Amino acid sequence: MDESPTDLNASSLAYAEDLYQAYLTDPGAVPEAWRQAFERLGGAAAGPGSRAGRGPSFRRGTLFDPPGTASAAPMPSGGGTSDAELHQRLDRLVRNFRVRGHRVADLNPLGGPTIDVPELELGYYRITDADLGRAVLDTTFPDAKTVGDVYEALRATYTRSIGAQFMHIDSLDVRRWLQARMERTRNRLELSRATQLRILTKLSDAVIFEEFVQKKFVGAKSFSLEGSESLIPLLELALEKAGEQGVREVVLGMAHRGRLNVLANIMGKHPRTIFREFEDKDPEMHRGRGDVKYHLGYSNDWTTQAGHRLHLSLAFNPSHLEFVNAVAMGRVRAKQDRVGDVERTQGLGILIHGDAAFIGEGIVQETLNMSELPGYRVGGILHVIVNNQIGFTTGPEQGRSTTYASDVAKMLQSPVFHVNGEDPEAVAQVMEVAMDFRRTFQRDVVIDMYAYRRFGHNEGDEPAFTQPAMYADIRRRPNVREGYLERLLTLGEVTRDEADAIAEARREQLEQELSVARGDDFRPTYSAFEGLWKPYVGGPDADVPDAATAIEPSKAARLLRALGTVPEGFTPNPKLTRFLKGRREMASGDRDLDWSAGEALAFGSLVAEGVRVRLSGQDSERGTFSHRHSVLHDAETGARLPLFDAVAQGGGVFDVHNSPLSENGVLGFEYGYSLDWPDGLVLWEAQFGDFVNTAQVIIDQFIASGEDKWRRLSGLVLLLPHGFEGAGPEHSSARLERFLQMGAEDNLQVVVPSTPAQMFHLLRRQVRRPWRKPLVVFTPKSLLRHPKALSPLAAFTDGAFQTVLPDDTVDPDGVRKVLLCSGKVYYDLLAAREEQARDDVALVRVEQLYPLRQADVDAAIERYPAAAAVTWVQEEPENMGALRYLRVTWGDRVAGRPFAGVSRPASASPATGSASSHRIEQAELLRAALGERVPEEVVA
Repeated sequence: MDESPTDLNASSLAYAEDLYQAYLTDPGAVPEAWRQAFERLGGAAAGPGSRAGRGPSFRRGTLFDPPGTASAAPMPSGGGTSDAELHQRLDRLVRNFRVRGHRVADLNPLGGPTIDVPELELGYYRITDADLGRAVLDTTFPDAKTVGDVYEALRATYTRSIGAQFMHIDSLDVRRWLQARMERTRNRLELSRATQLRILTKLSDAVIFEEFVQKKFVGAKSFSLEGSESLIPLLELALEKAGEQGVREVVLGMAHRGRLNVLANIMGKHPRTIFREFEDKDPEMHRGRGDVKYHLGYSNDWTTQAGHRLHLSLAFNPSHLEFVNAVAMGRVRAKQDRVGDVERTQGLGILIHGDAAFIGEGIVQETLNMSELPGYRVGGILHVIVNNQIGFTTGPEQGRSTTYASDVAKMLQSPVFHVNGEDPEAVAQVMEVAMDFRRTFQRDVVIDMYAYRRFGHNEGDEPAFTQPAMYADIRRRPNVREGYLERLLTLGEVTRDEADAIAEARREQLEQELSVARGDDFRPTYSAFEGLWKPYVGGPDADVPDAATAIEPSKAARLLRALGTVPEGFTPNPKLTRFLKGRREMASGDRDLDWSAGEALAFGSLVAEGVRVRLSGQDSERGTFSHRHSVLHDAETGARLPLFDAVAQGGGVFDVHNSPLSENGVLGFEYGYSLDWPDGLVLWEAQFGDFVNTAQVIIDQFIASGEDKWRRLSGLVLLLPHGFEGAGPEHSSARLERFLQMGAEDNLQVVVPSTPAQMFHLLRRQVRRPWRKPLVVFTPKSLLRHPKALSPLAAFTDGAFQTVLPDDTVDPDGVRKVLLCSGKVYYDLLAAREEQARDDVALVRVEQLYPLRQADVDAAIERYPAAAAVTWVQEEPENMGALRYLRVTWGDRVAGRPFAGVSRPASASPATGSASSHRIEQAELLRAALGERVPEEVVA
């Protein structure tokens, strides 16, 4: 960089600071123009080797002005520092405390090495003891009249038990708001005696609960909160504040550390139920299902001190840390949408993190990135990092490359408040500021509460194996309640008798709850299907009849016309003119419906019936393969036109969003949304089905197993483009085999529809049938425009989804071979059969692979002679697709006939990367299936 003082801008301040330090050491080491500028600001340098010097203020009127235009500050007659120059130095000191004060704050209850930050020392700015008594002109600190007052105020605000990071925020207004909130109070709340007693009470509840569990259930895993008990009063104060701010719904997400304590002392779960879960006396209730007690969720109502009523929901969570974040966010958004809360003020998400997980898990970055996006914002999440300063056995020096566990959050325009967890009143202060910041600016905010973990990762682990010094210190430490009680006793705010009474009452209550839990007549009750979920069921597929899904012909025609028409004055892209015209022709019955129209008719008919349809995914507004065009853009102005708005009625909404380039975060969000919107159609779409494995944790731990583990249903739909078309190993397979492997107890629906009408009825069935199970749809790519993948309008106004499509185009008596298949390969087989003029081969499509309705399969096969061979044909390699699943299900016979399979050979990779090789392989596959030569041009 070779800038002169006249070139200086805001991004060059660091360069100017470095030059100034060089000038202080040796004036001849800096360019002439800079030396003259520095001399105007404060005279000669202090001399070689001097660290301190006169600090320039890099503002207009000083270095920003061209040489010769800035007025040098008058020097006092004695040769000392002028008032103007002193204020310039003081300005720099103030700014650096705001920027760097957190580095020397007293955050760690276990202590730690002293950090040298010279720019926070008075000598760095050549401010002497003699200057401390000099008056200051104005300041944001009340009652700060002198330089010394300002310095002490800075230390109190930024270096006591709270360290604030906020100067990375671009907005000057936001920074000033935060400065004023912290500096006018020295970052300390003046708490009433009642509030101090509430904090003491909640600390007592937290500490005594943990002590009780450790004593009564020796050696049992509880993932104790001990060492971090200030979390409990923090959450209580947050809920009180939320009530004041008009919040009505609160969704909490957290991992297992401290979860039982939160369940008992915040969520209001009866300790008797928790203790019964420790006793594990009801094995018959949980055979083959259920989850460990520290993964369970809960919901309850909370009434604040001021009488505000909140509904609390603690999301169920697996051991996969942080993945619940996105789920909880989706639940908050759904709750807001349900009450029309477009301002995002009536729902609050609270996410409780571990320090190692927050910096280590990529899902954290994904969900932080979603926080300000229109399709996913919820008005700000309150993040609380319970910073144990260790992850299992891994310390920060091995677990992160950043200064703080929270540093990933600085990607947002939001503050991070570090706080010493053994100072409950400092915790109360940061919670107050954080909640007000969130409400004012509707952004995420982070509290990084430094604490420790009294035991190992679990109660049976020995942490001293790997952190002997740390745990020697921890074992000597009293709990946080004792420390806070001593403070209150010193202040005279509480008596020892009052404190003992609080503790004794809690112990007695827990003893009573344990007595009930151990009684033979006590059985825990768990409620799952209440409120919005009352009309819906899970369980076996066979227990719930299918629903009517066809619509009236006049309605279908009206919807298609509306979805093919744009308002006057709107100029669509010329290439879409034919697309829209085709929709109108389909409405009049002049053309069969393609896939785009069939899907649009499903969405449009539901929206017209008052249903909320929410679809998100990468490029979902247009569709990866340019088939959907749910939102048009004016070719001249760029104005957006959501097509489905024209058909919405009765509260129906088509809510479509292009997602960020994220699978885990977005799929988790949509799963969470589906938990609080059972009466809608909630869909997530992969750009290509191959990328769904990026979200495997959400699929395995939530979608596939949520009902079995937690008795929680979801009607979420996954749209996974799938098909072998020569596009390579990462653009061919959505891994059908993995979903079939996970299928058990009718937990999923796995469907490969092959016609637009089938897709239409499938999507409508998902809403109209009260059976709520996740639906995994393997959607087409080339079939979107295949000339034979069409359905007449009558197929939408009559009929229903068919799990198996028999072949009505051949004479059953003449069939010698029955080929079962799903998806695109059907059309390849059809073309090959036509090429060979074969009438002895029936092509039967198994559209729903799980739950497999065997009666439908048998009925389709039994139409043909008993001697007809039955073969499953798939494009996937033998170790993928449905073949092995069907072999396990059927063995070597189906419907009383021998069963075989045709596929590509088993392979480590789904597909070849060569389009030419693909065509050769496909021709061989069809030849093996049909038994005759198939020309390659058939599959070109």
